[in-house]
Order: sequence, then structure tokens, then C-alpha cells
Amino acid sequence: MNSYPLLERVNDPADLRRLSRADLKGLAGELRDFVLHSVARTGGHLSSNLGTVELTIALHAVFNTPHDRLVWDVGHQTYPHKILTGRREAMAGLRQLGGISGFPQRAESVYDTFGTAHSSTSISAALGMALAAKQKGESRHSVAIIGDGAMTAGMAFEALNNAGVSDANLLVILNDNDMSISPPVGALNRYLAQLMSGQFYAKARDVGRSMLKNVPPLLELAKRLEQQAKGVVLPATLFENFGFHYIGPIDGHDLDALIPTLENIKSLKGPQFLHVVTKKGQGYKLAEQDPVAYHGPGKFDPQVGLVKSAAPAKQTFTQVFGQWLCDMAEKDTRLVGITPAMREGSGMVEFNRRFPARYYDVGIAEQHAVTFAAGMACEGVKPVVAIYSTFLQRGYDQMIHDVALQNLPVVFALDRAGLVGADGATHAGNYDIAFIRCIPNMSLACPADERECRQLLTTAYEQDHPVAVRYPRGAGVGVAPLPGLDGLPFGEGELRRQGRRVAILAFGTLLYPALEAAERLGATVVNMRWAKPLDTDLLLQVAQEHDALVTLEEGAIMGGAGSAVAEALAEADLVKPVLHLGLPDAFIEHGDPARLLALHGLDAVGIECAIRTRFAALLDAAAAPGAALRAV
Repeated sequence: MNSYPLLERVNDPADLRRLSRADLKGLAGELRDFVLHSVARTGGHLSSNLGTVELTIALHAVFNTPHDRLVWDVGHQTYPHKILTGRREAMAGLRQLGGISGFPQRAESVYDTFGTAHSSTSISAALGMALAAKQKGESRHSVAIIGDGAMTAGMAFEALNNAGVSDANLLVILNDNDMSISPPVGALNRYLAQLMSGQFYAKARDVGRSMLKNVPPLLELAKRLEQQAKGVVLPATLFENFGFHYIGPIDGHDLDALIPTLENIKSLKGPQFLHVVTKKGQGYKLAEQDPVAYHGPGKFDPQVGLVKSAAPAKQTFTQVFGQWLCDMAEKDTRLVGITPAMREGSGMVEFNRRFPARYYDVGIAEQHAVTFAAGMACEGVKPVVAIYSTFLQRGYDQMIHDVALQNLPVVFALDRAGLVGADGATHAGNYDIAFIRCIPNMSLACPADERECRQLLTTAYEQDHPVAVRYPRGAGVGVAPLPGLDGLPFGEGELRRQGRRVAILAFGTLLYPALEAAERLGATVVNMRWAKPLDTDLLLQVAQEHDALVTLEEGAIMGGAGSAVAEALAEADLVKPVLHLGLPDAFIEHGDPARLLALHGLDAVGIECAIRTRFAALLDAAAAPGAALRAV
């Protein structure tokens, strides 16, 4: 058992602020070790958290949190923050059902001032907090901590544009952990950063501008000289042009640089921008060498590192998509693959290797990704946008206005549809059926297994209008994909089990627990395959032959596929009792996906129980004489 004498003395940031600078350095070592061993036991985000240890300590040492507001962009780098704000022991239940979240949550702690998990929201939120404090006459600091990746999103620059002309005491910290836009940092940079953040420099700068404002040519010359002087050791002063006072870059692992600089900035007025350079995986060599592999590992032995396990017997849906993308690209040279910074997560590594000229990573910019695809489709190219269901929400206007309204043949491969598990409500793909099926010209396929996923991707690609294919994280039941590129009939479902009285209409992978439940119920099961268009011919036939219907989907019930069935029945003036099974009108927190499905009655036992409860009389009448159905 590792010993943490300093860390165990810190139960909140007030305890941290009583430590000496030397003790803070020792605390950083203990905190880094605690993060490493904690994540090794539970799984979670690692590289990013090892990189923010000193920055987190410095922020809580200098600012009076939680009175001063810290807003962490995305939030997957906040484990050190959680540990220092009273949740050290709770890390044992990180991202587990009933445990703490892997992201900031306002309901979890007063130190989590803004809930995050989708990127590039921190500057907007922190600016809102800063101006709200000003409006209420409160004196507080607002700090946004944003990574260099999140700075690629348009929303971040929209916020900078707004903040630069506002009279807000806002500090934006760019946590640059890629080292790609920064020169090496050292003592000179540290000195200049502290100098430029000091009162003397700030006052001299303001006085100089005031004196020269009536002599525009001299003022412009002074500005140019200042920028050129900075440019000797600093990156381009883009952020100065947004109205920020730019400081840095400084070493984000050097508390002797961070703390004095933050203390100086704390006394400045107006929007400030601090550029901090950190290293992902800092202090753990294996993570430093491969920060991508250690970005979100499962459980592992820190002494050994990640061990490459034998290839699983079943392909994941993501792997099925990646193989299909390469195979279709080989067949059709018009195909291009587009991702908003999710190459690994969306299964596009091999496609990038084999077809680099047809691979486009547009950064964390989902809105741009969708409209970019629309532009390519206008020119006869066949774009496939690989995007998580939860992130397509960010490109919703573009999907309606730029793709669907113009009826452009863009394929949306929606990974992580349904519940995703440990990442919780912010990453769950619960809403795509509801928000896609209401859009004219859009179609939406719901494959039940890996084989159908490949086939329905082909079907989607063959259409001359926009089509989305939704599939979950992880593997299905193990139905091996066929090697060819044959599709399935567009808009058609299939009868999978013939039963009596009650028919289950399954959309997606819940087909298989439906089949299991139906065996015990004597029910019919239909694999609907398409949420839009519905196979209304099959639906009406089944409805006429049965006394009751059950719709089943791993998505929101409100407005989902079950709603589409009810609408179709009403349109046909066919009245049947319908039981809708799916996800409730509530945000579902983190936990094991299988357990979450069971808790919401979407496993075989839960499906059977719900149907028995609602349609007990019908099932009793359907039972053969003397053949009692098994009770749940």
C-alpha cells in the first residue's frame, strides 16, 4: 500500500493553501502516484490527468475556490481536482454505478462549478460566470482551462471573440499538451511570463497606450515592437487580437513558474490568456511514450503497463464499420471518410493508413464536419461521417439545414448509440432516433447485429439521400459479418419468430433479448431494422394478426421508434394496445451498460416481466392447455 502523508492532509483546497511551496512539490508527486494507482484499479482517463497535476495544485493554491470559479473544458483531466476537493476516497468508485463521475458535475461538488464532458464549452461558461458576478456586484475570478485540441472548435473562438470586448475578469488557460504549437520552454520563458503578468508591465503598457493614443502612427509602431519582442520567444499573438493579454508559454509542471505567474495574473483586470505547456502522461514513462493508448485504459498493473490481450472472438461494431469503410473505399473511389477528431474511437485508423488522401480529420468541430461533408457531396463525392451519436447533437442544425434540406447523399455512421456505460449521461446516444426521424429526407437504420451493421452500411451508402446507421459501443452477439458488400432491402424489416397474441417490434440490438423473452412468452418477434422509413406493410400485417404490440429500442421512448409505430397505427386507423419499452425521460448516469439496461428493464428478464405485467390476460389465453408459462 502506497503512503501519501501530504495528500492525506489535504481534504479540501484550504488545507492545500496552508502548505509551503516545498510541500506543494511533494504533494504533486504523491498526487500523481495516487492518480496512477487509482485509475489502474478502476479504469478511466489517465494520460490527461497525469498532465494536469501541477496545474491543478497551482490553481487551488492561488485562487480561493470554490468562491473563485474553475471551469475545466471536457473535464476528463479533473481527477487531481476531484482528489483535492474532498473526493479522494470516492475515487475507488470512479465511473461505477453509484460512484462519482469521470467528469465535473455540479450535483457532485460545489467545486465542480460547471458540468462538462463535451469539449470547447469552458470559455463561454466562465465568461458567463464572470459577467454574472459583475452584474451582481460580486468580486470573484473566473478561470477556464482548455486544451489545445478543444481550441480547434468554433465555439471556443466564438467565446474568445465575445470575451475580448467584454469588461470581464476572465482568465483563459490554454493547456497545451501536444507541444505542437510551442517552442521549448525554460528559465527565460518563465522570467518573461512572470514579468509580463506583473503590475509594472501591465501599468507601463496601459500608460504607454494612453500617451500614444492621440498619435496613431506611434501607437501602431509600439504595438508592432511589443509583438516582435514577444515573438522572439513566444508563439504568434493571435489571442492579443481577440482582446486578451497574452502570457506565456510557461512550463505547466513547474510550480515555481505557475504559482507566481497566477498570483500576478490574479491582480490584473480584464481578459487574460495564459499559455501553459504540459505533457500527457507526465511522470509515468509508459503513458508519456504512448499517451493515446493510456488516454482511457481499463484496469491494469502500473508496474507492467497495458498488456495486449488476445483478439476477442467477436468483432466490435466499431471494427465492423472500420473494415466496411476500407472495403467500400476499395470498391468506390468516390468515398471519403470524415471524423471530428475521433479516428481511433470511430475505427478509422486502418482507413487513414490505407487511404490517407481520402481521410479527413477536421478537429473537434462537429458542425464543420457535417457541412464540410455536405459541400463534398455537392460535388459528387460520397462522404461517410463517422461520429458518435452524442456528438452529432452538436451538428444538428447543419444536418437539417445543410444536408437534409438539400437532400445530399451523406452517410452518418453513428457509433455509441444507446447507453455507453462509464462515461455516463453526457456521452449516451439515447436521442438520435428521436431527433433524426423527424427530419425530412433523412433515413435511419438500426442493425441488430454485426452482420446487419455491415449490410445496412452498404444499403445506406447506395442511397441518393442522407442516411444514418446507428450501432452501439462494443460487440454484439457475435454474428460474423459476410465478406461481400451486399446490402439489405431499403426500409424493410423481417419476421424473426412467429408466435401468438403479442408481437414484439425490436429496433436494433435489443432484438436478441426480445427473442429470448419471446421463447418463454410464446410471442412473435419482428426485426424492424429501420426507424425511418418504417416497414409499414409488415407493421400493419403484424398488427392485424395480433392482439397487442410491444416496441423495443435502446433509445428515448419519447419521440423514438415506438412513437413512430404509434403514429403509423393511428394513420391507418388501426387501434391496438401498444407497450413502449425503451429509455425513460431521464438522464441515465454512468455504470456498466448491461447492468444499466437491466435496471431499466431492457434485458430479457425485464422485457418478459413488463410484457407479462401489461398483457397477462392475453398471455394466459394464448397458453396451450396444461402448458403453463414460466413466471418471472
